[in-house]
Amino acid sequence: MRETPKVLLDGLTFPEGPRWHEGRLWFSDFYAHEVIALSMTGERETIVEVPGQPSGLGWTPDGRLLVVSMTDRRLLRLDPDGLVEVANLWDLAGFHCNDMVVDGDGGAYVGNFGYNSHDGSPFEKADLIRVDPDGTASVAATGLAFPNGSVITPDGSTLIVGETRGNILSAWDRHADGSLHNRRVWADLNGGFPDGICLDAEGAVWVADPRNKETIRVLEGGEVTDRISTGEMGSFACMLGGPDRRTLFICTCLQSGPGTAELRSGRIETITVKVPGAGWP
Repeated sequence: MRETPKVLLDGLTFPEGPRWHEGRLWFSDFYAHEVIALSMTGERETIVEVPGQPSGLGWTPDGRLLVVSMTDRRLLRLDPDGLVEVANLWDLAGFHCNDMVVDGDGGAYVGNFGYNSHDGSPFEKADLIRVDPDGTASVAATGLAFPNGSVITPDGSTLIVGETRGNILSAWDRHADGSLHNRRVWADLNGGFPDGICLDAEGAVWVADPRNKETIRVLEGGEVTDRISTGEMGSFACMLGGPDRRTLFICTCLQSGPGTAELRSGRIETITVKVPGAGWP
């Protein structure tokens, strides 16, 4: 794929967690502490401010927004009267919480860093956390190398998670109660660094890779069918949306971590692809 993505919105601190919902792209702008909804023509609306720094997004079956609050390690829900706590994940997460996928019943799988990746702390694996619709939180899977972007297949039977520090996409069979079984490597990315991911109708996964500054389409087993360069910008997350779900939205930024906010280099970029999105998110 040789086309160059187009910039739909710029001037962001660090865009992450993009989701297509009710005709707009919703995403978190980390250091501005905002959840934003963006139209296809570039009009933006701040939906809610999250003091603890928003990341992963999703919705309950009745349409209420769920948002990961990173630094205080909580899952929040936006009710008519404001944000309320669904679950406190402090005792289950090794460090900041990050990306999330929410299933059709409102159950959430929440990743976390596992360790402080910015202060020189030694690498430690992390647990993937499951939050049931009633707010009960538990460990769904152990020993992941920085669980990040996540998707659920349309039939609900498989969860795929990008392990950023493991350079792989991992998969689990998913039972009706949300429990995970039969962990396996879905794709070895051969040194790629998977951040945000999304799924298409042919079962391929689009992977945002900030280290290699590209967004790739990967089949189960690891074959890469498409590569989209983001130039000097890191590709941190992606989402298929638009009227026919064939618009690939890519969250880009010059960097992550300390000093990022002041640069205001974050962008939402778009490119049209052949296969529409599917599954959750």
